[in-house]
Amino acid sequence: MDIQWYPGHMTKSIRMMEEQIALVDIVIELLDARAPRGSKNPDIDRLARNKKRLLILNKADLADPSVTNLWVRYYSGNGFSVITADSKSGSGLGRITDICLEMMSERIEREKKRGRIFVPVRAMVAGVPNVGKSTLINRYVGKSPAKTGDKPGVTRGRQWIRLKRGFELLDTPGILWPKLDDPDIGVNLAITGAVSGNVTENTDLCLRLIEKLKKLYPSALTTRYGTETDGDAFSVLKEISRARGYEKKAGELDTERAALAVIGDFRAGKLGRVSLESP
Repeated sequence: MDIQWYPGHMTKSIRMMEEQIALVDIVIELLDARAPRGSKNPDIDRLARNKKRLLILNKADLADPSVTNLWVRYYSGNGFSVITADSKSGSGLGRITDICLEMMSERIEREKKRGRIFVPVRAMVAGVPNVGKSTLINRYVGKSPAKTGDKPGVTRGRQWIRLKRGFELLDTPGILWPKLDDPDIGVNLAITGAVSGNVTENTDLCLRLIEKLKKLYPSALTTRYGTETDGDAFSVLKEISRARGYEKKAGELDTERAALAVIGDFRAGKLGRVSLESP
């Protein structure tokens, strides 16, 4: 499966981040907890190399908790501060301010000793498209200053959000990187929704998802659809079509409709708590 995934506006978004990075103390990067390797943008590592870093494994409610714990240990061992969160419910978000202020505590104390009464802390929120940045900010702030949507790339411009305790957030558009060395990363990001739906062919994408589920969580499809998973991926998809009664007018199985249903069920967590990658 060849995934072409780098829209033209991404270049503009990268330039915007390069211009604004000097204004912030901390870079908060959201990762999709179901694919923490694939959703870790190397361009953000490059831009934020001299900044404090906080990683948020978002959508942790959809991921396998035992695998998520491994990722927390992995990234913590590589020098990042790491928390897990669910931006829709707000779970885990209460720690963000305290962690960021703690990161900057030495600088804040130093500035206060010099007579500076108010020392703001500024953080940039970054991540791949559709990882939940705007939803997280809206839940975290308690109102809706950032646009949200289920299509990658909804946030296109710069948005500063000022919070209490001298803490400010800069929301940024979701960014991908132009060169993809590992095609499996592209597949995982397409499955989770970071790549626009019109970029990939749904049936092919679903077949890749079925292959992964058969290997990693073999009972997930049987539990959801009541079908066997002994055959190849397309045989399984046909069984799901048959079980759901998805047929075209001529009585032919509608595997395209079934593929959309399986992908949608995965993204909604209806196939269970699934992690596509392990450290």
